[in-house]
Amino acid sequence: MMKSFFCFLVLVASVAAVLISAAIQPVLAAQAPAPVALTGEVRSNEEGPMEGVLVSAKKAGSTITITVVSDAQGHYSFPRTKLDPGSYLLKIRAVGYELNDPGFVEVTAQKKAQVDLRLRKTLDLAAQLTNAEWLMSAPGTWDQKRTVRYCVNCHTLERIFRTDYTAADMNWVVARMNGYNNATTPLRPLLVTRAVAGARSEDRDGPSGFPKGVGEYLSTVNLSSSTTWQYPLKTFPRPKGKATWVIMTEYDLPRRHQQPHDVVLDSKGAVWYSDFERPMMGRLDPRTAKVVEYQVPSIKPGGQPFGIRKLTIDYQDNPWINLGSQGAVGKFNRETEKFQTWSIPKPAGAQREPGTCCVEALHMQVDGKAWVLLDGNRVQRFDVKTGEWLQEPIDVFKDLPKDSPAFGRDHGIYDIYSDSRNNLFLTDYMTEVIGLIDSKTLKVAFYLLPTARSYPRRGHVDNQDRFWFGEYQGNRIGMVDPKKGEVKEWEVPTPYSWTYDAVYDKNGEVWSGGMTSDRIARLNPKTSEFIEYLLPRSTNVRLVEVDNSTTLVTFWVGSNHGASIVKLETLE
Repeated sequence: MMKSFFCFLVLVASVAAVLISAAIQPVLAAQAPAPVALTGEVRSNEEGPMEGVLVSAKKAGSTITITVVSDAQGHYSFPRTKLDPGSYLLKIRAVGYELNDPGFVEVTAQKKAQVDLRLRKTLDLAAQLTNAEWLMSAPGTWDQKRTVRYCVNCHTLERIFRTDYTAADMNWVVARMNGYNNATTPLRPLLVTRAVAGARSEDRDGPSGFPKGVGEYLSTVNLSSSTTWQYPLKTFPRPKGKATWVIMTEYDLPRRHQQPHDVVLDSKGAVWYSDFERPMMGRLDPRTAKVVEYQVPSIKPGGQPFGIRKLTIDYQDNPWINLGSQGAVGKFNRETEKFQTWSIPKPAGAQREPGTCCVEALHMQVDGKAWVLLDGNRVQRFDVKTGEWLQEPIDVFKDLPKDSPAFGRDHGIYDIYSDSRNNLFLTDYMTEVIGLIDSKTLKVAFYLLPTARSYPRRGHVDNQDRFWFGEYQGNRIGMVDPKKGEVKEWEVPTPYSWTYDAVYDKNGEVWSGGMTSDRIARLNPKTSEFIEYLLPRSTNVRLVEVDNSTTLVTFWVGSNHGASIVKLETLE
């Protein structure tokens, strides 16, 4: 009897072991690390194993670059899902260091490649500084440093700091630069009609469009009086901890001059971008890296000499753009691949036809109307089906309260965004004001931000109709909740990031980026915790986007000066 009972216990234990093993296997499989194609250690003589070094791999002949970040032990690894077999060229980003080039690395399908990387101290630290690091290094007041906020539209600040121009020379250069279109780059200068052939005498103390004293200040921080900078060059720390848990994919665009200003996603996984450098719009298929481009129509004599900025997707996945100086907006039908355009009527008595700065059609299905931002701080609507313009342009700041700190100052609406009821948020880029236009009454409510002269720039409306945005000069992420009457701000950890945009994701976190620091900020608004991810190269971030359809939220941005589109995937 005892023997039979013992056998029974053994049988039960065996069955239980099998069942437990079967249950554990999927869990273990889910937790097992992904197969690795390429791995190694990053080390230098000065530091030994190095954490936070960005390692990038690009296959010969490919338009895709994959980047990972070394961990606390100095180890890096590329998942096999990211690297196909072939020959790869490796690069690194670690301020203060350069790579002892290992040559081409062979990745095979059968065996993990092991390549240890050795770094050496750079002999030219200045060439590696971001714009934000230049601003942190240079002496001067905040008001002096902010004078270069328009310069980074077109080029890096390194170009300024390396010059040997005197104050008079620099004032002349600044005046001349003010004659270029803001889509200019050193590779492709674009003059506008107000181009300055030579600096006027009255501009020498305050070049047109720039604060007084800009030339004098810049001549004190460049090389006009010495052969080296008379202040230490400061750098930001490399990524650590959670900031290293990331994989980045960069897709090269067909032309090196391209400026993917706005990058947005449709519901089918396609990535659309506006080309700031020329009148083109493009679509990237992330699965194949194939790019298809579409010429923006010219509806007036002379056409549109420059590119497009604002790009938005409507509820039917059709992209919308503004046609700038052509005084029109356009909708691209993704099924027919044709543009439909609407021209703005010239106001009675106007000396010239208005231009368009932005169009907003994200929630036009609510009432059939799309919003258009005109030059001169005015907003107008039209009926999408009939093409009828519904009222005279709204002078947004006409009824700004006289007791507002922003009253009597210059205003400049940078962009517009609709909520779920097609009400319209707007950012005042010259003050610290957010506006909200009621779509039914057309009345404007104003929300004052806590940080003076914070210059809100771009943003997104979340699923609770809260507006999240970047405060460019405030170096903050801002939020306006009209339902609760709340206005909140969070300061970005990296100084001088010059926050451009912000977007709320499905997990309740907010993503942002700026034009100067090459860092993507991820904010938990409940805890105020930030994680900042360093991008592989100088990126000049503009509009930011997230894909909430992936298991872990995927971040997207255009490299406006790098002719590429960047995808960022976190590992947690």
